[in-house]
Amino acid sequence: MYSEQDLESAIAAGVLNADAAQALRNHVNGSRVNPVVDEEQFRLVTGFNDIFVSIAGMLMLVGGGWIGGTVSPSLGGAAVAAIAWGMAEYFTRVRRMALPSIIFMLAFAGGVLATAIGLISADGSANLDETTGALVGAAAAAITAGATWGHWLRFKVPITIAVLAAAAVGTIVALIAAALPAPALWLPWLGFVAGLGVFGFAMWWDASDTKRETRRSDVAFWLHLLAAPLIVHPLFVQLGIWQLGPTGVAVAAALAIYALLAIVALLIDRRALMVSGLAYVLGAVVQLFEQFGAVSLNVALAAFVIGSALLLLSAFWHNVRAVIVGAAPVRLLDWVPAPAVRTQPAS
Repeated sequence: MYSEQDLESAIAAGVLNADAAQALRNHVNGSRVNPVVDEEQFRLVTGFNDIFVSIAGMLMLVGGGWIGGTVSPSLGGAAVAAIAWGMAEYFTRVRRMALPSIIFMLAFAGGVLATAIGLISADGSANLDETTGALVGAAAAAITAGATWGHWLRFKVPITIAVLAAAAVGTIVALIAAALPAPALWLPWLGFVAGLGVFGFAMWWDASDTKRETRRSDVAFWLHLLAAPLIVHPLFVQLGIWQLGPTGVAVAAALAIYALLAIVALLIDRRALMVSGLAYVLGAVVQLFEQFGAVSLNVALAAFVIGSALLLLSAFWHNVRAVIVGAAPVRLLDWVPAPAVRTQPAS
């Protein structure tokens, strides 16, 4: 089984030309019952060796961070970042292994963040007030963003752009929080606005590859996965779904918001928005069953109803999406994949 990264590597090495690679993609897509676009392909593991390398790499990261941390927290973070970068030089650049590359990238970013926080705050020895702590967080996030950008230039792991976006969001939100008198009241809405910004950034990547054939589509996938909780969490928390005894209006509003998220997910052909809101809509349905007196089985009933609805939507995803895209404004069609048409397998 060959991935898009493998094809791009073959083109770069001169083994295949771009026309031959595209012809191969067209042949494979045409021979499938379901085209690749609407299936939202995601390569994580190509064999058990990916899992083996990931486990071994995490053991090495934990050990290195632990040893360095006995001296100082910043040294522990620096050890993790250095080990992660070193392993990526082989397992990412040479072997092109997906799961280890993701783990090493996240470990590198986390190590840089821990190192930056430790150095700026003198390894936690300084007593920081709320404003100073926010400024320290902003500086550490900015340093992490810069290091992450260097990691992207070197390795081009798709999740890196999402981590870079998260670091940039952290920098901006921390700076704004440091300037506001009561940051706790504003943080959810700052996160919501940041989520909309990340969502727009993800759509920019998606629009450049609406056929979902290149690494840009993988980058957009991780950006959508970051944007979804930033958008969803403030909305449902403000409705008080997790509070005791939410009102019927709040429950109805939560279900309406989730339905809107489902429409957006179908339109852009990304399921991340729906997955991020699952916990909240589950809570809303549980409260709904409680109001109708089904207290003893409310969680089981909610899980059964939501699971059935999602499976039904998955089975008819192509058909429902075709209807929604057909009703969308024409100017949006350049930003989303064309609806997939089910075809019979080639004989």
